Amino acid sequence: MQGVWRELAGLILPVACAGCGRPRTELCEGCRRALARDGRGARRVRPLPEPAGLPRVWAGAPYADEVRAVLLAHKERGAMRLAGPLGAVLAGAVRGLRPGGGPLLLVPVPSARRSVAGRGHDPVRRIALAAAGALRRAGVGEGAGARVLPVLRQRRAVADQAGLSARQRLANVTGALEVRGGAARLLTGQPVVLVDDLVTTGATLVEAARAVAAAGGRVTGAAVVAAPVSAFENRCAPRGLPGNGIPT
Repeated sequence: MQGVWRELAGLILPVACAGCGRPRTELCEGCRRALARDGRGARRVRPLPEPAGLPRVWAGAPYADEVRAVLLAHKERGAMRLAGPLGAVLAGAVRGLRPGGGPLLLVPVPSARRSVAGRGHDPVRRIALAAAGALRRAGVGEGAGARVLPVLRQRRAVADQAGLSARQRLANVTGALEVRGGAARLLTGQPVVLVDDLVTTGATLVEAARAVAAAGGRVTGAAVVAAPVSAFENRCAPRGLPGNGIPT
């Protein structure tokens, strides 16, 4: 219900652009064009250090400026109509992976139940649905086209990741996800693209890939709306080396 009230309030109360603060619009044309431009610049990204088991990851845009502001507005302030523009950016990252023919299965990384209850919606799932729609309209995915399979769930509580090191984040989420009971049959032998709003250390995507593989799915890659600028700079670096080639 909280999400419904937020959407109704947005129709009545004055709003400001989530990207730049311009009044009387939830997303101005300038910021909408900036998001679209960023979405066309999707690239492969690599966090450093790169954790073992991380699938190849493509991000639609650097986590900065309008993209950062719009993501936060959608995620933390319940500006749900921003899912469409963010989904278009995510769709650009999915296309960067160049998924093969056949149906395209997008599996969103799940939010904690308490987070969903507090926000009134699951932001990643909402963005994933918007991305799947954009991909279908673009003709990506044969047959059934692109569809979202929200089959992952948390099997145990995890600590807040903020402030944790890369190693601590990996330990925090290892073994935390599982495929919902009975849903494994939907994944068996199927190519899967993991989707999330943001990648930082890659720990959560490693755990999501493990859970999907344990259920018989085949993870072909991961796509996210945004990644830190440093991850874009490191996309061509060898594993274990930062962008300047100096060993860590």
